[in-house]
Amino acid sequence: MDGALVVGVSGSPSDPSRTSTLVAATVARLAEDLPDARTAQVEIGPLLADLGAAPSREAMSAETRRALETVEAADVLVVGSPAFRAAYSGAFKLFFDWVGQYELVDTPVLLTATGGSDRHALLVEHQMRPLFGFFQSTTLPLGVFGNERDFTKREGGYDLASVDLELRIDQAVRRALPIVRGGFAAVGADDVRRPADF
Repeated sequence: MDGALVVGVSGSPSDPSRTSTLVAATVARLAEDLPDARTAQVEIGPLLADLGAAPSREAMSAETRRALETVEAADVLVVGSPAFRAAYSGAFKLFFDWVGQYELVDTPVLLTATGGSDRHALLVEHQMRPLFGFFQSTTLPLGVFGNERDFTKREGGYDLASVDLELRIDQAVRRALPIVRGGFAAVGADDVRRPADF
């Protein structure tokens, strides 16, 4: 997949954000093994007012429309959310409510999440995976969860502070790569991102 567009999406309303740090690290690791990959990261937090108030996509700011279009154009997505009440954030859901229903068909999606403790780790499997099932995306085999102990705070942001988390990212990427590389070779361009015939 030469020149693949790998897009990270952080559903955290906070800045700085552990979720954004995890998503960015996962995007970077994935791009290492995709020749000439292009990367982008969408931060949902700054778009929240627009996403919540606009009656249509046409009424949104150019920045918000561009973020949605970037996600819809991705060859691979890395999505992440902090845990809120044992589910993904409202910001995360609100953003994906505006993504076109058939724009992510067959798009490989690597799921990530963060939370205060490992009790929230099942968020990836029980909340996030079904959401991307609705979009008919290809959710990749292993998700990545990070808890507060996996990060260290620095001025202006967070850094990964756990070898275990780095290994989990690496394992998730290695499991994802055969699917990412093979999926686009197996599916013809005319067959992707079209509504199913009902």
